[in-house]
Amino acid sequence: MAEDEKKSDPNAAPAGEAASAPGNGEATGTVAVLEARVAELTDRLLRAHADMDNLRKRTEREREETAKYAISKFARDVLTVGDNLQRATAAVPAGAAEADPALKALIDGVSMTERDFLNVLERNGVTRIDPAGEAFNPHQHQAMAEIEQAGAAPGTVVQVYQPGYLIEGRVLRPAMVVVAKGAAQRPADAEGTADAKASGGDA
Repeated sequence: MAEDEKKSDPNAAPAGEAASAPGNGEATGTVAVLEARVAELTDRLLRAHADMDNLRKRTEREREETAKYAISKFARDVLTVGDNLQRATAAVPAGAAEADPALKALIDGVSMTERDFLNVLERNGVTRIDPAGEAFNPHQHQAMAEIEQAGAAPGTVVQVYQPGYLIEGRVLRPAMVVVAKGAAQRPADAEGTADAKASGGDA
């Protein structure tokens, strides 16, 4: 009987394994927690890198825009100089300069000054808009009036009151213009259209 008690149960787990089983479960749980923590920290790191990259790009873009448009206020203030130079040459009657050598020399000097003024503006990213004969662009032009003009398509700029200016492609001052509107139908044309409709109805 004593010998039977001393015999071990073949199905029973070794004492060492039975003791270590709870420890293995705790280790597995700890690894899972650490892996989740690593994944969370990795995600945070990637997000921080993305935020820093976006901040760097935004800062660089703002710096470039600041450099481009830093002279906007100054350029807007000196546009009247160009306007006055243009008015000076436009005020001279046709043929008057050719008849008066002194006046011609003066007008040539004013024209040269105006060209130099525009060249200086262009070197700093400012360009003039003089859209006579072009289609009206509401983003760059300001319509002061709309008139009927023979031979001009509706929406065409037929007169420029004041030229506009762009700075690096952005409107610094819109051009003030007069735009052609659709010509009204002439009475003869209206009668012809009415006759044609009547003939069609009789048929």
